[in-house]
Amino acid sequence: MPLTNPWLSDPMPADQLPQQRLDERILNLLSSQNMCVLATAGSEGPLATPVRYYSLDFAVMFTAAPRSPKMRNIAADARVSVGVFAPLVGLASSRGAQLFGEARMLPPGHPERDHYWDAFRWENEHAERGRSLAEPLSDTLVVIEPNRIVYTEHWLRREGFAARQFWQRPPLSKPSEETAN
Repeated sequence: MPLTNPWLSDPMPADQLPQQRLDERILNLLSSQNMCVLATAGSEGPLATPVRYYSLDFAVMFTAAPRSPKMRNIAADARVSVGVFAPLVGLASSRGAQLFGEARMLPPGHPERDHYWDAFRWENEHAERGRSLAEPLSDTLVVIEPNRIVYTEHWLRREGFAARQFWQRPPLSKPSEETAN
């Protein structure tokens, strides 16, 4: 039987993408999808919840009812994992990412909220709920800025790269002595 994608056969390549190419692929995935699975942990154990999200750079964000199980879990333990994936047709089309970080709840008036809010398409949710588009959503915004991402794309094997790629948030640069004085 002929192989439709011979490059999917073993041995699997192990090379990592250059950082700029990996960044671009992750950003493309995050901006081309709008559903994720949010994993939290609470007193009753793990919880995986489908969530509609919006993205800004590597951050994903959503709103939720304050008393929902996911919000209770985040309040108790902000460590979360988020799974984002593209529709799967076969192994060659397998593409997704696992984001790991801490969820931050930004209520209205929080000083960091405006930075993210401009990318949050609240009008969609207002229209779905029959709310006025003249008044922005006042729900708490949940933002996850990942510390690390595991990105998987089997198509990369065709180019000689590993299907699984690892992204780490760059460390914050320390001010040099010249700028501090």
